[in-house]
Amino acid sequence: MTLPLTPPLKPMLAKLARTLPEGDGWLFEPKWDGFRCIVFRDGDDIELASRKERPFTRYFPELLDPLRATIPERCVVDGEIVVPDREGRGLDFDALLQRIHPAESRVRRLAAETPASYVAFDLLAHDDVSLLERPLRERRDALLAAIRPRPPVYLTPATTDRTMAADWFARFEGAGLDGVVAKRLDDPYQQDKRALVKVKHERTAECVVAGYRIHKDGQGVGSLLLGLYDDNDRLQHVGVAASFTVAFRRQLLEELEPLTHNALDGHPWRDWAEWQEDQALVERRPGMTSRWNAGKDLSWVPIRAERVAEVTFGQLENRRFRHGVSFVRWRPDREPSSCRYDQLEVADPVPFDDLVDQ
Repeated sequence: MTLPLTPPLKPMLAKLARTLPEGDGWLFEPKWDGFRCIVFRDGDDIELASRKERPFTRYFPELLDPLRATIPERCVVDGEIVVPDREGRGLDFDALLQRIHPAESRVRRLAAETPASYVAFDLLAHDDVSLLERPLRERRDALLAAIRPRPPVYLTPATTDRTMAADWFARFEGAGLDGVVAKRLDDPYQQDKRALVKVKHERTAECVVAGYRIHKDGQGVGSLLLGLYDDNDRLQHVGVAASFTVAFRRQLLEELEPLTHNALDGHPWRDWAEWQEDQALVERRPGMTSRWNAGKDLSWVPIRAERVAEVTFGQLENRRFRHGVSFVRWRPDREPSSCRYDQLEVADPVPFDDLVDQ
């Protein structure tokens, strides 16, 4: 490519906050929960690059022609790949994860069954001009002038109105969005710098701890496997709590070791534990292999489902926790049977079209 900016190009990053930043000079956008993707176009050649510089082009072939029809012939655009839910309930992150598959035949089939959309939110280069040093207000104006959005390529909504941003934060959670992003209108594009502010939801839940994974260094517990009981009294795997200190990882290993004794006797995930070595499984299991890193060990150790942990979480999607699950404390005052889905607040669904039509 002969563009002024070529891969690799590192996107701007965000630091976490729980409230909208104070003061003037902010542009607010919905925080899309998809795959960050920078699009490089030079004529008919298009390259889709992930935040970590992985190539996305082969995984989303259905986006190439729509991008050729909507973005300039020579440009670099920052945005997000998302998959709208087929039942009109916002975004489907699980379906998006399924798109990362080594088999081209499967990629083509999923491209037809669960087609992706692209939401653009920044213009980094146009023709022979790099816009990285331009302030966001100028880049936003250039983006609006350069792109002719039509499905499945969209422009992200944006506002300087804090009241509207607060409404998006509350209302769009039901579509699977991650919160709101705040960007300074006078800032240039700062590659790989946490110059943005992401305002995300945070709640707490009490969950059954039914197993753990050993940390990648082999020294202690790397993550706790969490479960909630559904209306049929089945313990559903809802996510993991991780990011422990070295000392706490070792403490957890010692503390949970007695619960590994006879753990499979009546364990609600006994089948999963017995099947975890079967690499042919394609369903989401606590012990399945990682789609992003085939060499990553995701095997797990069952424990008797007698412990309750309080955790923080940011979002519930398809009855599982998404980002930001953190261990808070043990809850010896809670019975595992009381850890149920009905303790959670669930936002009303919001159709994808309502997100982009702002």
